[in-house]
Formats: sequence, C-alpha cells, structure tokens
Amino acid sequence: MADKKTDTRSAQQIRADIAAARARMGANVEGLVNEVHPKAVKQRSVDEAKAFVMTEVDAAKSQVKDEDGWRTDRLTLAGAAAGAALVALLTVRAIVRGIGKKAQTKKALKKAAKKH
Repeated sequence: MADKKTDTRSAQQIRADIAAARARMGANVEGLVNEVHPKAVKQRSVDEAKAFVMTEVDAAKSQVKDEDGWRTDRLTLAGAAAGAALVALLTVRAIVRGIGKKAQTKKALKKAAKKH
C-alpha cells in the first residue's frame, strides 16, 4: 500500500490556503476576462495598427529625408512617378470615355435611322 502523508496544518492554515487559492484564481479569471474582452481586443488592435503605421511612415520618411535634409533626388523621382501615373490614368480615362461616346453616338444614329 502507498504511504499516506498526514497533513499537519491546522484548520485555520487550511482555510487561509484555500482563501489564498481563491484570490489567485479570481485574479487569474479577472485577468483572462480583461484580456479577451472585446474592448480590450479592439484597443490592442488599434494600438498595434498605430504602431505599424508609425513604423511604415518613419521608413517612408527615411527614404526622402535624412540627417542632411530632404533628398531631392528621391523626391524628384517620386514626383516623376506620380506624374507619370497621373498621365496614364488620365489617358485611360479619356480612351474609355471616347469609346463610350462613340457607342452612344452609334446607338443614336441607329435609332434615328430606324425612325426614318
């Protein structure tokens, strides 16, 4: 048979141990509830997103500005790229609108031809 260990604590010590265990368990449960609470999850997500954005902004800023000031070579390149993108967008827009107007004109001409 296995040896039985006898508990030498008094009833008061056992009650105190139980109370301490309850307090620890309550704190653990409260901490867990706070951790998974929707507001806490939302706040953590917002904080993480802000930290990510700030890191990316700092990285982008370091590409165009250094300890000597603005890097005009990079700014010129970025401006040229933005200008080229704008020209491309406006060209595509003009082409699409031109195609749309031609289609409308053809429909109007067919409609007018049917009337006569």
